[in-house]
Amino acid sequence: MRIIVLGPPGVGKGTYTQELVKELGLIHISTGDIFRENIKNKTLLGKQVEGYLASGKLVPDEITTEIIKNRLNQKDCKKGFIIDGYPRTLAQAESLEKIVKIDLVLNFKADKEIIISRLSGRRVCKNCKWIYHIINIPPKKEGKCDRCPGELFHRPDDMPETISRRLETYEKETAPLIDYYKHKKILKEVTVNEEFGKYKEIIMDRILKVISN
Repeated sequence: MRIIVLGPPGVGKGTYTQELVKELGLIHISTGDIFRENIKNKTLLGKQVEGYLASGKLVPDEITTEIIKNRLNQKDCKKGFIIDGYPRTLAQAESLEKIVKIDLVLNFKADKEIIISRLSGRRVCKNCKWIYHIINIPPKKEGKCDRCPGELFHRPDDMPETISRRLETYEKETAPLIDYYKHKKILKEVTVNEEFGKYKEIIMDRILKVISN
């Protein structure tokens, strides 16, 4: 199965995708992770996108699409995948159609105040990229990952001063994708206002039922 996940920053796409990857045996493709890894390694791509991510702006379509195309051409993607963070514009969606056929688009929804809380409290492992939340999904030991020896950090694009700009950018440039995929009749919506740490089974059951129906 080839799936795209949509939803505003902080809705929990990364967390739900991590669980779906385990449940369905699919490959997780995250443009955000690819960008951050390149920034960390100070590659040419990293230098190109660092300014965009820090300011809450979208990386230009041509750069992101080329990254996705290269990733989808790798052998491990043949058994199926979940794309998180792409497409973010109609131009990207149209470009993706020329690369691969998508079976399903999941659109995750949550109230704005809940999204802001999730973003400001999110922490990510520097090593394995596992996502935590200081309230909803805290690590067993503060500042340390449960899965590996990695340290947790607060991403620059999750800082409070950047959150409003990110949400505004999403509404302006990405939300039209919802109508685009509705028209193609492959979009399904899932409301996820609950705290994942307390309601994991309920949320995952809801998502899996949406996928199977």
